[in-house]
Amino acid sequence: MTSFSPALAPNAVIGIVGGGQLGRMSAMAAAKLGFRTHILTQDPHGPAAQVSDGVTLGAYDDLTALEKFARAVDVITFEFENINADGLDCLAQHCPVHPSGAILRTSQDRSVEKSFLTETGIPIAPWHQVDDLASLSEAAEKLGFPFILKTARDGYDGKGQRRVYTPQDMIPAFEALAPRRLVAEGMVDFACEVSVMVVRGHDGTIRCFDPGQNFHKNGILDLTLAPAPIDPTVAAQAQSLAASIAEQLGLIGIMGVELFVDRTGTLLVNEIAPRPHNSGHWTMNACPVDQFEMHIRAVAGLPLPEASRHSDAVMKNLIGPDDMALWPDIVAAPGLLPHLYGKAEARHGRKMGHVNVVFPYGSLPGPLGIQDALGPLAEHEKAPELADT
Repeated sequence: MTSFSPALAPNAVIGIVGGGQLGRMSAMAAAKLGFRTHILTQDPHGPAAQVSDGVTLGAYDDLTALEKFARAVDVITFEFENINADGLDCLAQHCPVHPSGAILRTSQDRSVEKSFLTETGIPIAPWHQVDDLASLSEAAEKLGFPFILKTARDGYDGKGQRRVYTPQDMIPAFEALAPRRLVAEGMVDFACEVSVMVVRGHDGTIRCFDPGQNFHKNGILDLTLAPAPIDPTVAAQAQSLAASIAEQLGLIGIMGVELFVDRTGTLLVNEIAPRPHNSGHWTMNACPVDQFEMHIRAVAGLPLPEASRHSDAVMKNLIGPDDMALWPDIVAAPGLLPHLYGKAEARHGRKMGHVNVVFPYGSLPGPLGIQDALGPLAEHEKAPELADT
């Protein structure tokens, strides 16, 4: 168990590495608890910088900027994973960093992550490391067709991966992703994807939010339903796996754990993300304490309340110019609870905000009820996966 660290006093400064929307919402949660925030970013006008008390401009591997940033804060966290873990180690020489650089190294490399999960007895899909064409052939022999070829690092929102259906697909997929290190993953007899937000405090206290069910479009999260409409036993097992991973890592802060549920109800962990997570945004309107406040509480050494839910919820991402064209209707629609991130340009595939819809506890509707509740987003939504639930 991690040794206890005294709680930060009001007006202490929490440093956040990264200037995106997760940093923005974390900074707003910190302000509610009486803390100030200071952002390390390369964008002075980014989502997090807009709501923070201070900003240090610099690259995440710029030692001068890192030291300047660290000396201005009392504790440090981060809001996305594609950052320099060595930079976190540099920051840790000046003040505490939560989650640690060691945890970041595990989560930001699929090969390292899968090795860790395997070694700790966490169930995952079959996989094989791919370094060259010879190991790709070994992967195909081991996994069978089809399988998915992914970059070991820097993949998100469906980027950095190719499906390999036949032997003829192998070399084109490899050449499209090389020369980066790769992993091959076996296909799962997929029923649905769920995710659990788990938080662990300095004193070892662990809290898990209810699992949510996720639906994607073009590799990007589109909808999350909370609670996930799965067997309660499977939901409890998902929370237990998430708590076990947090304990094994010695996590301080919040972490998203994505899991596959196969056709037999078996759970397989897909990946972990030691930070607030898009699939946890439903907590902002359906829980007394949301994922961002939980994260700040853990990082700051405050007590962690129960991760309780007072409402059911649907979270809908707002992506790119098409969704943002509906913004006047969204803010006028009753029942839609919008959260906009302050990004200047609505580019294709870019997450611009999200909308939550809440329902009385235990009354999450079926697909038609969800479509109806989304109001102006309903026709635009048309999620084929949702219609199949």
